[in-house]
Amino acid sequence: MRCHRLPSRRRRSAGKTLTTSNPVESMISIARFTNRNVARWRDGQMVLRWTAAGMLNAERSFRRIKVYKQMPQLVDALPRHAHPNTAQSAETVRAAA
Repeated sequence: MRCHRLPSRRRRSAGKTLTTSNPVESMISIARFTNRNVARWRDGQMVLRWTAAGMLNAERSFRRIKVYKQMPQLVDALPRHAHPNTAQSAETVRAAA
């Protein structure tokens, strides 16, 4: 979805922030770096614990995106954009979850 539904002064910033995969790639890289310390994996729960620990470690390097105040508008617009004929409000979707 293009960010043209956000106020015009935030479009450029939102588009630049939300169209890049750098934050996700950075988190994955930090989680891998944390997981490389494990010498022997015992079970799936251990994998989940160490991956969660790596993600928590990556959380320290996250920054607030500049358009964080407009995120509720974007969340409301995503279902309407993805399924224009059957879109529900975000409140209905949140209540079902």
